[in-house]
Amino acid sequence: MRVVLDTNILISALITKGTSPDRLYQAWRRGEIELVTSIAQIRELTDVLARDRLQKFLHADEAAALVENIGTRAVILDELPTVSLSPDPMDNQILATAIAGGVDLIVSGDKKGMLALRQAGSIPIVTARMALELLHQR
Repeated sequence: MRVVLDTNILISALITKGTSPDRLYQAWRRGEIELVTSIAQIRELTDVLARDRLQKFLHADEAAALVENIGTRAVILDELPTVSLSPDPMDNQILATAIAGGVDLIVSGDKKGMLALRQAGSIPIVTARMALELLHQR
C-alpha cells in the first residue's frame, strides 16, 4: 500500500508512542507500507521539527532519524502538479504529492482541513486509525 503521511502524522508519531500515527510510522519502517513524499514536505517537516515549542516533546535523535529515514527509504518526488483543492497551500502540496505519486491513501489528522476534503481525485483521505484498519484488511 502506497501512502502519503501528512506532516502532522509524522510529528505525532514522534511525540506519542503506541498511537495510530506511531504504528503507521513503524509499519513503514518495517516495509509494510510504501511512503511517498516530496522535497516540499521534507522541507516543511524539517521546519516544524525545529520549532522551539516542540523541542520539549521531541528527542533530537529520533527526529533526525525520521528525516534521515525519509531521505533514504521513501519515494521522494521533486516535480509536483499544481493542485488547488484546499485553501491551505501546504495541504495542496500534500495533495499534489499524493496525486503525482499515485498513492492508495492520504493519511492526516487535520479534521478541519485535509480530512474534511474526504478525497483528492480518487484518493481517499483518512485518519491514521482508518489507515491501519485498511492495512490490516490486506
